[in-house]
Amino acid sequence: MTLTQSQSDTLVELVRDIARAEILPRFRSLDATQIRSKSSDHDLVTEADLACEAALTARVEAILPGARVVGEESVAADATVLDRLHQPGLTVVIDPVDGTWNFAKGIALFGVILAVVQDGLTIWGLLYDPILDDWVIGAEGQGAWMAGAKRAPQRLRVAEPVATRDATGFVPLYLFHGAHRAQVARVMQEDIGRANSLRCSCHEYRLIAQGHVDFVLSGVLNPWDHAAGVLITQEAGGAAGVLSGGPYKPVQTPGGLVVASGAALRDDLIPRFAPPGSAAD
Repeated sequence: MTLTQSQSDTLVELVRDIARAEILPRFRSLDATQIRSKSSDHDLVTEADLACEAALTARVEAILPGARVVGEESVAADATVLDRLHQPGLTVVIDPVDGTWNFAKGIALFGVILAVVQDGLTIWGLLYDPILDDWVIGAEGQGAWMAGAKRAPQRLRVAEPVATRDATGFVPLYLFHGAHRAQVARVMQEDIGRANSLRCSCHEYRLIAQGHVDFVLSGVLNPWDHAAGVLITQEAGGAAGVLSGGPYKPVQTPGGLVVASGAALRDDLIPRFAPPGSAAD
């Protein structure tokens, strides 16, 4: 199945409408009672996350009848919600405010991520920036595009191939632990050109799809972080693979992931970043 142009356009407009209603009015207006921790003091949820996810969930089925919804905050409340990704048919995966830590601290670097998964594979993805009201979108076999309220769609292409020693990318060191963290830090220091972290998958994937960086590394496989971005990067000519070896699928957890501007860079980075002692190491 592929989404119709009408369904795609309507999903984009839905995200824009809800971001204007539920996210932007709360940006830099939250008090301490509207922010709380989940798994740690660095893993936050705000009223904007909850309100946005609830509004999207309530309206998605009118656009995609029969579709199930997997949202980051619904999974935080009930881990069995994630099982919906293993069921046949359509599932809409929602990250209502990606980059919540940034959002909660008043940093204007966050977004909304939406992915449509069909029988366990991503067929459509959206990376939306509420501040600038523009978006990167991709559909299986249809390329990756950047568009906005006041800009014509522009087809995206990843960067030209570079050697690993010259590669720039995003490395969230805080997601790795113990000996694996030390290994990742060594690779950052010795093997690659430059590494940063935006604490926001939405914008990291937007940048690789636009050709501004060469790779994205992640130490977790939450589908709301990666399902849309991996598809979009691949549609822009990039390549992805999990650290344990093999292609990425949104049903996979746990593990890590490398998304790169090409297969050669991906294949060189995976063994460098793979956990010590793993098959890919």
